[in-house]
Amino acid sequence: MSPSFVALSLERLTNELETWKWHHRQVPDQWELQRITTDTTTARRLVDSAQRHLASAAIISEDDPECAFAATYDAAHKACSALLEAQGLRPTSRGGHIVVRDAVTAQFADLPGGQVLRSFDRLRRRRNDIEYPGDDYDIDPDEVEEATHRAKEIVDFADELIDHLPVYRAR
Repeated sequence: MSPSFVALSLERLTNELETWKWHHRQVPDQWELQRITTDTTTARRLVDSAQRHLASAAIISEDDPECAFAATYDAAHKACSALLEAQGLRPTSRGGHIVVRDAVTAQFADLPGGQVLRSFDRLRRRRNDIEYPGDDYDIDPDEVEEATHRAKEIVDFADELIDHLPVYRAR
């Protein structure tokens, strides 16, 4: 977790959350995000699962870096999905991973500590390179270690935030 986020007081975080806005998307398209009942229990389960994925990735990174990277990306994706779940939002199959990226970046990237979310899209694109091999297929344990570090920052950010998020309300 970044030092700036750790130093952020809960009171300041609460004030920031009361004034957050969608910066480039005002209302989620009904085909990309669906409204659901706010569920912090499920959001917490997603974060717990993400933490287990990171632990698993660390164990297998030397022997199976492709699988370790996939687990690392899945951890970051679950953490981002937890942020949406805590607000009563869930991506549809049409919106998929892209809408998760767009929604969390638009809402949280400018909050203190939220800059870690900018790594999510790099992880997503690299995971696609590995899953759908082309010229940039090779991956080594050092790259997995760096990705795991980035994903852990995202998971930690979500872990700190999900219990304090308001229900999403369109303007």
